[in-house]
Amino acid sequence: MATAGPAPFPPPPPSAPRRAAPLGPGRAGESGAEPERIRSSSGAAMEGVRPAGGAPAAGPGSGAGSGAGSGSFPSLFPPGLHGIYGECRRLYPEQPNPLQVTAILKYWLGGPDPLDYVSMYRNVGNPALNVPEHWHYVSFGLSDLYGDNRVHEFTGTDGPSGFGFELTFRLKRETGESAPPTWPAELMQGLARYVFQSENTFCSGDHVSWHSPLDNSESRIQHMLLTEDPQMQPVQTPFGVVTFLQIVGVCTEELHAAQQWNGQGILELLRTVPVAGGPWLITDMRRGETIFEIDPHLQERVDKGIETDGSNLSGVSAKCAWDDLSRPPEDDEDSRSICIGTQPRRLSGKDTEQIRETLRRGLEINSKPVLPPINAQRQNGLNHDRAPSRKDSLESESSAAIIPHELIRTRQLESVHLKFNQESGALIPLCLRGRLLHGRHFTYKSITGDTAITFVSTGVEGAFATEEHPYAAHGPWLQILLTEEFVERMLEDLEDLNSPEEFKLPKEYSWPEKKLKVSILPDAVFDNPLH
Repeated sequence: MATAGPAPFPPPPPSAPRRAAPLGPGRAGESGAEPERIRSSSGAAMEGVRPAGGAPAAGPGSGAGSGAGSGSFPSLFPPGLHGIYGECRRLYPEQPNPLQVTAILKYWLGGPDPLDYVSMYRNVGNPALNVPEHWHYVSFGLSDLYGDNRVHEFTGTDGPSGFGFELTFRLKRETGESAPPTWPAELMQGLARYVFQSENTFCSGDHVSWHSPLDNSESRIQHMLLTEDPQMQPVQTPFGVVTFLQIVGVCTEELHAAQQWNGQGILELLRTVPVAGGPWLITDMRRGETIFEIDPHLQERVDKGIETDGSNLSGVSAKCAWDDLSRPPEDDEDSRSICIGTQPRRLSGKDTEQIRETLRRGLEINSKPVLPPINAQRQNGLNHDRAPSRKDSLESESSAAIIPHELIRTRQLESVHLKFNQESGALIPLCLRGRLLHGRHFTYKSITGDTAITFVSTGVEGAFATEEHPYAAHGPWLQILLTEEFVERMLEDLEDLNSPEEFKLPKEYSWPEKKLKVSILPDAVFDNPLH
């Protein structure tokens, strides 16, 4: 449950007992205020908090955070919150006490919502730049607000604070709208839950496939791209650095273009179309046309970019599985196959970290594409990218005794069967044309288990699949090495995947001489392992 109202008092200091404030007549959340019922545009019931007596509550958005007001208040003010609110006050000095959606039961007390707060500001825009008036939402909770390990591990002041970023969103203000809709706060909580559960962070240029209107209406804006907020600057807090990533609502066609090419390229095109975002990339949920319908010449720029640059989408979370066809089904001893209906083996921590690095890398510039080393080190919460050779990825420079045990058990497979749902299968041509033909790699990571499938080209270093043994596995992680010649052939055979709505499921493709089979299956097969 969340409350919406003027910014309340901050949570208790680390030394205070961590217990939820009781809810009852005359009390909502932490403010001790009378609740006012508000219903968000998405239909979710919210409780609005209005301070008792009508006076604005002194809180993070007020001047008290900088030393004004009660002398005891600054000592109660979480330093991470203080740093972010300082940046908000720089932008909105006339709005010291913004309307705010607040999690009643904080995440660190067992609540479901990772964001403690989402502040909502009224931005007048910039008529000279053709920037319309809009609502500006800012999250609090993906970064470390408290510094006492209640949510995030404190790793020092030089690295990222928590996950290193907070989310923002700019929503075009409708004529006559006197208060910001609260559904963007719910959307931001959903993205935050994904980050906390997966431990995958977002970067500028990333996309999020949402497959539903962001405000639960009939809007064509059903997916998201992420970019740097055009006004908010990175903040140095006592617990590390916080950057601000802005959510940008996009249509399905624009999402597909970002996947086929790259998110940054599509963001630049959106900036050139005022009704599609303009220079500050403001989301208009009433937009009824894609940028390609507004300006058909933009499609030509995307097509040329795909041909020249390939795709910087290095992997996706997906519904996928694989079988080892070279092993008899009844031979389950030391099996590495992942079969629908069986309990998959878990990825090791090192394998998991390597896959995360694979998904983070994206477009490799001015260097050979490299799968991150399986013994990648984390320092101060940062992943330090480098370009290792095959030796320092898969061998020890000092002693074979410290080679991870998983490497010794790398298993070469003779024949494999890949399984994808329709949405994941539709990305196979992108994987082949946009990634492998440009000498890169692409990873499918299962959302229902530890299964992972990484396609690699012959130009990728650090893989455990080789030209001699193109199918290889570490536990449930399969790597498949495909030559350029075979990729070209697969693209011809998989051409109908570009129009998945035109074929019925299940659909099967097979290359017997390569001992490779690919099946496109209904979602129900993955949703119900016993199906």
